[in-house]
Amino acid sequence: MKTGTRHRARERLDDRLQGLKPVARFHAPPKGWVRAIRDALGMTGVQFARRLAVRPQSVETLEQSEESGSIQLKTLRRAAEALDCTLVYALVPNDSLEGAVRGRARKIAMRELGRVAHTMRLEAQETADGNTDERIEAYIRDNVKERDLWNDRD
Repeated sequence: MKTGTRHRARERLDDRLQGLKPVARFHAPPKGWVRAIRDALGMTGVQFARRLAVRPQSVETLEQSEESGSIQLKTLRRAAEALDCTLVYALVPNDSLEGAVRGRARKIAMRELGRVAHTMRLEAQETADGNTDERIEAYIRDNVKERDLWNDRD
């Protein structure tokens, strides 16, 4: 995928995901969504088990696995359908996707420019600092490629 296409894709995803922020609105109730909705509907575990075509003990296991975070998506989807609900699944970035890319590029540029500055100081060839932000942006534009942003783990 070309850089311009990736940029537009990030913008479109950022727009779509914006409606999911703040994510705190979607934290599961203490015993999980399945149990909270089942209780709110007045549905017993036995009734829910019948709708799922499982044993009542399996309902307890299902609800405990959701509460612990070990439930499988396909199980959660089946439970949602049995409760006449729709499972909504999303990954919501902490920052915008565009912001994550810019931040990562800036971090790489600062690291690389820092190495160059250190070497120059060691060789007594230090230059006047000038506008650091302009140097960083120029380095990003000329040297940092999007496909290489995520190669290392720092």
